[in-house]
Amino acid sequence: MGPQCPNYRHLSLTLALLKPDITKMPYSLQHVRQMIIEKGFVIVKSNIISKMSRCKAEAFYEEHSSRFFYNRLVTYMSSGSVHAHILALPCNSVDDSNAITTWRKLMGPTKVMKTRYSEPDTIRGTFGLSDTRNCSHGSDSLETAKREIEFFFPDFDPIGFSGSLEEKELLRKHRDNLLTINQCKFVHS
Repeated sequence: MGPQCPNYRHLSLTLALLKPDITKMPYSLQHVRQMIIEKGFVIVKSNIISKMSRCKAEAFYEEHSSRFFYNRLVTYMSSGSVHAHILALPCNSVDDSNAITTWRKLMGPTKVMKTRYSEPDTIRGTFGLSDTRNCSHGSDSLETAKREIEFFFPDFDPIGFSGSLEEKELLRKHRDNLLTINQCKFVHS
């Protein structure tokens, strides 16, 4: 009999975005998806946005509207397909931010040229093109994760998910090594 998996009680959630520079490259996109799975993430929900509207990009990045890179960022984000994912990691507290910190570590720092040397095995270190075209976005706090998840998944309630039958079933399947991935939809069941 193998080692016992801990009986986690919750799933720590974060929002992950895969940006147009990575989604238009099928081989690279598949590699990033594999990195996500290998890191142990449970993919709770996925939303493939074939082309994000400029208005939606402006609303999502509104907090950066006074920054010098804002126009470049929203133009880029509305230039192609964006894949939004709710990623989760098992935890014992509803206030656990492990999914956030693990996803941000997997993405790597925003400054791509520096990241290529300092953290080359991260998503941005491997696939990033520039500070704007850096392949991915991730929430930076529990509050931001909740807001960003609700932005891309308006029918998903992160607070209601905690303790729900859906969460318990995903945890059970994770513990018993029964999770399966739908490769087309990129979501666990």
